[in-house]
Amino acid sequence: MNRITQLFGTKYPIVQGGMIWHSGWRLTSAVSNNGGLGLIGSASMYPDVLRENIRKCKAATDKPFGVNVALLYPNLEEIINIILEEGVKIVFTSAGNPKIYTETLKKEGIKVAHVVSSAKFAIKCKEAGVDAVVAEGFEAGGHNGRDETTTLCLIPNVRKQIDIPLIAAGGIGLGSQMRAAMTLGADGVQIGSRFAATVEASSHENFKNKIIELKEGDTQLTLKELAPVRLVKNKFFQDLEGLYETGRNVEALKETLGRARAKRGMFEGDLVEGELEIGQVSALIDEILPVEKVFENLIKEFNDAKIDLTL
Repeated sequence: MNRITQLFGTKYPIVQGGMIWHSGWRLTSAVSNNGGLGLIGSASMYPDVLRENIRKCKAATDKPFGVNVALLYPNLEEIINIILEEGVKIVFTSAGNPKIYTETLKKEGIKVAHVVSSAKFAIKCKEAGVDAVVAEGFEAGGHNGRDETTTLCLIPNVRKQIDIPLIAAGGIGLGSQMRAAMTLGADGVQIGSRFAATVEASSHENFKNKIIELKEGDTQLTLKELAPVRLVKNKFFQDLEGLYETGRNVEALKETLGRARAKRGMFEGDLVEGELEIGQVSALIDEILPVEKVFENLIKEFNDAKIDLTL
């Protein structure tokens, strides 16, 4: 037992990131059933789809699970109302001000965590009254911090600034990395990319197979002018990079990005023109596995990583 397992009622201090186009009820319930905290990724769901996923998740697990809510996305009020109506007990918020809904959610007995990319925003989270902070280094896939602070530097810095439960994220896909993060001061970890390459993830098989092919250097942070995001270096990524050669024109970037690029890439499987979001740790992922096997590996690796060092 530690502060994360006590807070969320899980067996292990392992949270599955609420990734868009990956984190439907099947992945979420599988993670929860194996002792972690599964999160439904609401940012890629219309409100009625979110409600359906919450209900299916309830039917598939009697263990704790939650919903990840991106605070800058549309339909926010409707999504919050669905979470309240469906009796969800855990909410992770991201991409916005934690003060917006933390008080509302906590009044209903909901545990709230917020994702940040800096110690400065971690302090604001504590002031907003969240129950836990997720500190995410820029190794992470998807939307990211502008400062490009690595997890290795971020976690001890955040730990110095706050005393509430701290979850490390970004570049964590092995049990040894989990132990390292907790050695740096984290109480638990949030893992995204490793769970994206699982049987239960709702993303397209094309993308899952692409993940296990990626090598070191095959992803890069881009689109800082809009919202920083780590992408696979496919044709779409190269088209974006080509625009930088002619100047950082925000309107041109928006036009190239268009709409539904992430859905096209990760959910529909277009590996050429789609937006493919994944973390640097993908270079360490070489198999699509069932969630149960991922947990088996994580716990074994975590325990095997006990090293007695004397200087």
